[in-house]
Amino acid sequence: MDYKNYYIILGVEKNVGKDELRNQYRKLARKYHPDVNTTDKDATKKFAEISEAYEVLSDDEKRKKYDELGSDWERYQTSGQGDQFDWAKYANQGTGHARSGERNWEEVFGEGANASDFFRNIFGQGFRDATNESFARKGQDLHAELSISVEEAFSGGVEILTIGERKIRLTLKPGIWDHQTIKIGGKGLPGVSGGPTGDLFITFLLQPHQFYQLDGTDLHMDIPVSVYAALLGATQEVKTISGTYKIKILPETQNGTVFRLKGRGFPVYGAPGKHGDLFLRTVLQLPEKLDSREIALIRELANIRKENVGGVTA
Repeated sequence: MDYKNYYIILGVEKNVGKDELRNQYRKLARKYHPDVNTTDKDATKKFAEISEAYEVLSDDEKRKKYDELGSDWERYQTSGQGDQFDWAKYANQGTGHARSGERNWEEVFGEGANASDFFRNIFGQGFRDATNESFARKGQDLHAELSISVEEAFSGGVEILTIGERKIRLTLKPGIWDHQTIKIGGKGLPGVSGGPTGDLFITFLLQPHQFYQLDGTDLHMDIPVSVYAALLGATQEVKTISGTYKIKILPETQNGTVFRLKGRGFPVYGAPGKHGDLFLRTVLQLPEKLDSREIALIRELANIRKENVGGVTA
């Protein structure tokens, strides 16, 4: 019978505390749970192995017995007498079947998820009863990321999230911000021995946008303005994510001038009707493909302004 090093299986030190042990187990359980990991053909085997390790190390009695066995085993291995190790000293003295009030491995972890020979011989097949608070555990929480556009975050609506073979329908409130995490209760993994189902935590990632920049709930956008409108003034219609607005461009408006539209920015999450501000920054657009008459007029203007450009000397 092969010795199982449960500490190595879980990737923890021998002096690991219960909180760290639990966190590490949950991390591995999320990775290898067969309902989530549908691509790794060995996921069920790995999940059973880490569950077996956690079952032993999280129980004070089992862990004490396991540590005593491990010390003896290491001593025999060091002396080169591993083949003569007395397993009977530590073997479970029961029938190997679950006692009254206990559940067996298949009942707890599902059909086909068998405990190792090592576990069965040392600890028997039985597990703590589901009424035992130390074993009835909440199912593992799941964590997922969902990438959405700025428009989707602005408007909210329905999104479909795929986790393993499950599809979860989400109704989103307007105003979700980048890296915001929300909790959906009861959408994690099933509980153990009657424990409650775990929760699902979703982190939203906003995709970079070609036109919009977010600063909290303030929305920033560049608007192109012709050099003629900037010089002479104009009324310009601007289409934005929050609506279409008419902006009055005053004569001699400078490049980079910012217009603030109060309450026309990004929605405040969970506060219907409330928005940040919308900031529109002018970006002057120079004319292209000038004809000879336009060039002559611009040279004349440059001469009036006493500018030394394009071969024109004031």
